[in-house]
Amino acid sequence: MRSKATLDAWRARVDAALTERLPADTSEPTRLHTAMRYAVLGEGKRLRPLLVYAAGAALGAPPADVGSDALDHAAVAIELIHAYSLVHDDLPAMDDDALRRGRPTVHVAFDDATAILVGDALQSEAFAALAAAPAPADAVLAAVRELAKAAGSRGMCGGQAIDMAMTGRAPSLASLATMHRMKTGALIEAAVVMGGILRGAGAARLDALRHVGALLGLGFQIKDDLLDAEADSATLGKTAGKDEAQGKSTYVTVLGLDGASARLDEVARELDAALTTFMAARKDDGTNDNGQALADLAVMAVRRSR
Repeated sequence: MRSKATLDAWRARVDAALTERLPADTSEPTRLHTAMRYAVLGEGKRLRPLLVYAAGAALGAPPADVGSDALDHAAVAIELIHAYSLVHDDLPAMDDDALRRGRPTVHVAFDDATAILVGDALQSEAFAALAAAPAPADAVLAAVRELAKAAGSRGMCGGQAIDMAMTGRAPSLASLATMHRMKTGALIEAAVVMGGILRGAGAARLDALRHVGALLGLGFQIKDDLLDAEADSATLGKTAGKDEAQGKSTYVTVLGLDGASARLDEVARELDAALTTFMAARKDDGTNDNGQALADLAVMAVRRSR
């Protein structure tokens, strides 16, 4: 991966920003603040904040400088939303999982009520962080709208509701795609688009980034379904085989392992074509060639081992 050093630097940058943003575990209420830091600061891929930075870099910012203050705020915000979604997803009323990122889930390490409050507080903190981004007001407002839509009933929360309603059923492929586009894809798409918004991208560039983000989100979810069926808990850092055990609707349950793998290959080719088109358009308008990180993250999302 040619951009590994850049991605590692961005990962360290967002980890530092998250550490600074979250309330200290010595401030009241200490139990809630300790649990918030536990939920966010554990091991994680940080894919979504990395996509924020990568989209910014792809629009012309030098990789060493792309972690501008505005992008830092967006990166922090989207990781806080993602962390809150995991905390709530793991609750007994949802997926009832005891393992996340290689350690006990928040409701297991603390308790159910604390986990609910952690998710609520992280969501609020996310929008506070994004609203404070040092960027033109119209860009900040557009980024807030993008994240709110991706996280709400027309995105992640709506997808989770559909997922719960589909449990134990045999959905059509179209229904499955809609559910995954909302539950997982919306937030990944928003990460790419917010990076573009805060770098001042025009409508055509944002449309192209949105297409890349949508395909990246779909590929990520299909790969996630395959890993749940094929990998073990130690590798994943979460309980493997939960989808089948709970009767969840996935690309594996609908298409089988071979069919899901074939669909992933199709999406990977579509994603590569979308990235190629986006990169070519950037070169035509004289944008610096800083798109390698975005291309590498796309490969990582659809070909990862955990």
